[in-house]
Amino acid sequence: MLGGGAIGVAMRGAALTAIPILFLHGVGSDKSAWAPQLAHFGARRPALAFDFPGYAESKLRPAANRDDFAAAIFAALDSLGIESAHICGLSLGGVVAIAMHHMAPHRCASLILADSFAVHPKGEAIYQRSVDASRAMPMRELAAARAPLLLGAAASALLWEKVIETMAAIDPEAYRLGAAAVWLADQRTRAANIDVPTLILVGNEDRITPPALSGELASLIPEARFEVIASAGHLANLEQPGAFNSAVDRFLAVTDPKL
Repeated sequence: MLGGGAIGVAMRGAALTAIPILFLHGVGSDKSAWAPQLAHFGARRPALAFDFPGYAESKLRPAANRDDFAAAIFAALDSLGIESAHICGLSLGGVVAIAMHHMAPHRCASLILADSFAVHPKGEAIYQRSVDASRAMPMRELAAARAPLLLGAAASALLWEKVIETMAAIDPEAYRLGAAAVWLADQRTRAANIDVPTLILVGNEDRITPPALSGELASLIPEARFEVIASAGHLANLEQPGAFNSAVDRFLAVTDPKL
């Protein structure tokens, strides 16, 4: 339990001498989306995934914004005695990762920003559609309607089912807070000030945050690396976990070579 309420966490690994890696989920997901990454990276270093406020096992914080989300994650890290970490965020998670760097750059060993952006040219419209849909229909219906946009052509039926089940369980109020945090973001100045090693990843079939947006984000961040994950949509870490994990491994091999 933290000052602002409980934050849900999943953890793997116990190599206390290694810098941990932290995973942050998207607006229609929760910490369970990072299961393939926790299994992979937890074999060599502490690997953690948190729920944002209001999601899954985390307490809702009314009116919370992206900076509040960032502060909540830092508070959770404090409670675990973790001073710094490699921070990997997808979509909303990438937006919050940028906010975390802005808030406390010394606590970010590196950033891995997947299927994300600094500002979305259609953000206002997407936000309004998200809010309207979350009020007009049950979350399960919204999830079923959203899944075709989230996933690439190679996604399995099992993955479709998991994505829909996870999104269906989200508190609509938390979903609306998450939607505001991600789609209304304009962090171009913050991105330009990032001064830690940064990897940008994106699925080549991402229709929600297309590769061009990730390219723009990479161009803002000094010396950022940019890689495209083949045969993946918006949820690149789940659709192609092997390729995603390998890209992060290559990055960490240079960024954190002691392990």
